[in-house]
Amino acid sequence: MTNAHSLDSSRRDFLRSTAMAALALPLADGSLPRFLPRRTASPQPIARKTKHVVLIAFAGGVRSKDVIGQKENAPNLHRIAQNGILHPGLRCANVGHYGAALSMFTGNVEALGIRDDGRGVNPTVFEYLRKDAGMSASDFWLSTSNGAQGKLFAYSDHPDYGASFGANVLDGEGIFNVEFKKVLDQFGKPRADGDKEAALLDELNAALDPTALQSLEGGKVDAQHVRRIEKFILDELTGGTTNLTGPGSGDAKAIRVGGNILRTFRPRVLGITLQNADIAHGSYNGYVEVIRRNDQEVGKLWDLVQQDPVLKDTTTLLVCPEFGRDKDLNERNGLDHGDGSDELNKVFLVGAGPDFARGKTLKGEGKTVDLCPTVLALCGQKPNAMVGGKTIDGAFA
Repeated sequence: MTNAHSLDSSRRDFLRSTAMAALALPLADGSLPRFLPRRTASPQPIARKTKHVVLIAFAGGVRSKDVIGQKENAPNLHRIAQNGILHPGLRCANVGHYGAALSMFTGNVEALGIRDDGRGVNPTVFEYLRKDAGMSASDFWLSTSNGAQGKLFAYSDHPDYGASFGANVLDGEGIFNVEFKKVLDQFGKPRADGDKEAALLDELNAALDPTALQSLEGGKVDAQHVRRIEKFILDELTGGTTNLTGPGSGDAKAIRVGGNILRTFRPRVLGITLQNADIAHGSYNGYVEVIRRNDQEVGKLWDLVQQDPVLKDTTTLLVCPEFGRDKDLNERNGLDHGDGSDELNKVFLVGAGPDFARGKTLKGEGKTVDLCPTVLALCGQKPNAMVGGKTIDGAFA
């Protein structure tokens, strides 16, 4: 005999299943009922082992055939690829230095050209992570050799993002630049522990522009962080970064400064933008020399990560040119970037880190705008709807 409780339970199950079936039926015009939810719950971001991302825009116009096709020009990039992934089939949509490099940081095709001196309108990866993920100002740094345009990669003019969510900027001259004055204003002035350090800091103060007293946005920083900025300053002054000279020295300084930032501040995301390969317009040999020097510096940066017990298993490195160069030499025995050839629009990605496959060459095509959402994914953040690219297929282990 069926008791009242089981009957009520069966009735409830029947009504529930009938209602669900009814909700799934289309209306006469083929559409679903308005009261049926049209989307399922969004999947939660995958937790990643990566805690620090270094994104190097190997910019200035670098052909894949001169790097991936000639191992002698870039033995360190090949070595890093053996520990991670190589994607030889990325493509860019812009061949103007500024816009093409900026596209990596925004995840959108940027139409800005080499002579544009205004900020982009699309938020950068720094802004997305600082605002959307609630990360702190001290977690985001940019080291650049792109001159006046370099600081423009730090944040956009987007009304909902902008300066309040930008990265801290240092250019290729390390601490001897106007932008570093802003960093000092935010993190605090250094103090000296002895006469030697006092003399070095006097040198620093003399080199900085006293009229540039604009502060970066952000809150107060604790004493431990102030001490880190002091250590960074003294490392820069004593580490020989400012003594680098010759072809490619601007890029070399940007990479060295980036390395010091990484080991001192342990940022969540560090961007490094290069530019000296643009010497290719007038000299192919000079261009190759820059590639080789940059490869050496990237190799040193990679070794710095591997030798640091904190960074070794938590850091992902991404290296990608903004675009390539022409197929044939010009009349100056150099390489321009305007012939529309496949070598101009085809670039590569070298990536290695704890979440990536090892020794894997990716198939198919990707886009340089895929770098931004890939960095977001490495930080456990879903791409904002404004991001046009997508995470790089097959990169993750």
